[in-house]
Amino acid sequence: MKLFRTIAIAVSLAAFFALAAPAAMADAWNRETIVTISAPIEVPGVGQHILPAGTYVFKIFDSQSDRHIVQIFNQDKTHLFTTIIAIPNYRLKATDKTVITFRERPAGEPEALRAWFYPGREWGEEFVYAKPRAVQLAAVNNHPVLATSLELESAPIEALKTAPVLAVAPTGEPVELAQVVEAPPAETDAAPVMTASASLPKTASSLPLIALVAFLGFAGSFVLWFGSRRVLASNK
Repeated sequence: MKLFRTIAIAVSLAAFFALAAPAAMADAWNRETIVTISAPIEVPGVGQHILPAGTYVFKIFDSQSDRHIVQIFNQDKTHLFTTIIAIPNYRLKATDKTVITFRERPAGEPEALRAWFYPGREWGEEFVYAKPRAVQLAAVNNHPVLATSLELESAPIEALKTAPVLAVAPTGEPVELAQVVEAPPAETDAAPVMTASASLPKTASSLPLIALVAFLGFAGSFVLWFGSRRVLASNK
C-alpha cells in the first residue's frame, strides 16, 4: 500500500505543477505587480487621474515593439482605475525590486507617475500624458515629457495602440523622444519585441497541459489497478 500511496502523491504533484505553469507564464508576460503608495499620486491615461494612498496592481494589458498599454487596478483587481500608454525605457542596471519613479510637483500637490520598472528587467515603462498636461509637467520639471494629442478622457483602448506619441519641451515645442526615453548602450540588444500574438499562445490555451494531466491520471490509475490485481492474486 505504501507503493500505491507514493504513486498517487507523485501523480498529484505532477498534475499540480502542470496546472500551475500557465499562471507563472502569464505573470511573466503581463508583469503583474502589487504596488503600495503612501500618498496620493497623479497618473495619466483613460480613467481616474489621482490615486489615493493605498495598494494597487500594475499589469501589461497589451504590448507591441514600440509601445505598451499598462492598466492599474485596485488590490483585488475588481476595479480598473486607468489605462495608460507607455513607451519602453531603458535603465543601465536592473534591480531585484519593483521601481516606480515620479516627476516633481509643487509642494502640496501629488507627485506625477513617470516610469515603472519590473524586477530583473532593464526595460521599463515610461508613461505618456495628454499633451496639455505633459507641457505643464515639463515646465514644472524643466525637462521634456512624453505626450499624446489623443483625447484620453474618452479614448477606447484600441486607439491607444496607434495614438501618436511625442516628447514636448517646457515651451510646448516637440523634441526628440531620445530626450525622454533612455537609449540602450551600443553593445546592448535592441528593445525586446513583445507582442500578444507571440506570447499569448503560451498561456491562452491549456489543452496540452490538460492532456498531460489526463495522461498522468490514467497512468496512475492503471498502475494502482495493476498493483491491486497483483496483491489480490498473491493473497489467494
